[in-house]
Amino acid sequence: MAEQGRQVKPLSVTYTPDMPYKYHAGFYYSRFLKELRGNKRIAGVKCPGCGRVYVPPRIVCRECFVKMEEFVPVSHEGTLLAFTVTNFPYIDTTTGEQKKIPFTAAFIKLDGADSNIVHRLDETDEKKIKAGARLRAVFSEIRTGDYFHDIDHFTMIQDR
Repeated sequence: MAEQGRQVKPLSVTYTPDMPYKYHAGFYYSRFLKELRGNKRIAGVKCPGCGRVYVPPRIVCRECFVKMEEFVPVSHEGTLLAFTVTNFPYIDTTTGEQKKIPFTAAFIKLDGADSNIVHRLDETDEKKIKAGARLRAVFSEIRTGDYFHDIDHFTMIQDR
């Protein structure tokens, strides 16, 4: 016990725990990741009620609440809906390393899909990026079943 009037300094210990874990992605997301890894193909799931296609796949349609079981390929090209260019450093939660900046996050609607995805755009000059631009996925040479690494990034393309 501390003597009266005497300050007690708290003990501080710095420790980085090793916390390995496994995550079960489930059948739908696993199939999505296997298509990316093995075939460089983006798969969605189609609603039997309204016909909407969701990427990444989900079990139940958000509009009809119907179970979806038909997997369909969608294009690796799409349209830029919105974007943000980040210019401040932060830690990449998937690697634990410093994120390279500037970094452009893109909201993309792939051709053949009715939902959008978020991924990295290789362009960081805000003056060159416009909503409505056409984009194409650039797949990594070495794919491991990780969405953000199997598709390395998206790049802007010219309309045909």
